[in-house]
Amino acid sequence: MLDIKAFRAIDDIESCKLFATGHANVLLDYGVTKVTSSKNDWFQNPNVYVVLVTDINTGKVVGGERIHLANPVLPLPIEDAVSVVDKRIYDLIKNYSTPKYTGELCGLWNARDIAGRGVSWLLTKLGVAIASMIKMDSLFVLCAPYTVEMCQKAGFEIETSIGDRGTFNYPKLDLIATALLIKDPQDLRCADAQVRDEIFKYINNPIGQTTEIGPRGTTEINYNIVLPQLEK
Repeated sequence: MLDIKAFRAIDDIESCKLFATGHANVLLDYGVTKVTSSKNDWFQNPNVYVVLVTDINTGKVVGGERIHLANPVLPLPIEDAVSVVDKRIYDLIKNYSTPKYTGELCGLWNARDIAGRGVSWLLTKLGVAIASMIKMDSLFVLCAPYTVEMCQKAGFEIETSIGDRGTFNYPKLDLIATALLIKDPQDLRCADAQVRDEIFKYINNPIGQTTEIGPRGTTEINYNIVLPQLEK
């Protein structure tokens, strides 16, 4: 069984360190040593929320993701990544954050021992749910080809105004990344109808249990995506 919790990065630095170590190890497994979302300056960023996946039996951190809120001082990971090949990313983020409220879902990973069990799909839905819960007006993501369809089902649309109609060679020249955007996290009009219902289930019931089914098996998961600081 797995446990998923959400928190603001600056409120739990030790958990941030566990997240970063697990993420780095997964990237190394795929021969990737440089990814902007894997830098650790976000530990001290009050505009970062973290979702952490822990194996209840072993206590090992086995996955996670982050939601970064855009601000004029600290660029989003997607800005650092895409600006190397297309400076238009800066104006794009600015347009969605002035005067509104945008950010990025990034750093999504899971350990190989839980790969294929539906955890990444659940994290995607929970990330979108959190974006809605914290009243974001839009949400960016930069993802690998095999996750594009998954993101589109959750309401993301390919952002064709940058790169080669939304695609880039990143994080290595032989790898492709695609930039996508949800323009309405509160409504999710572009999401698959069933997936939209699931996301709103998590918004309305942020604490609970779920069963995820993937090609490699079924996983029971406890989740708590309540962010206490939002209640204060």
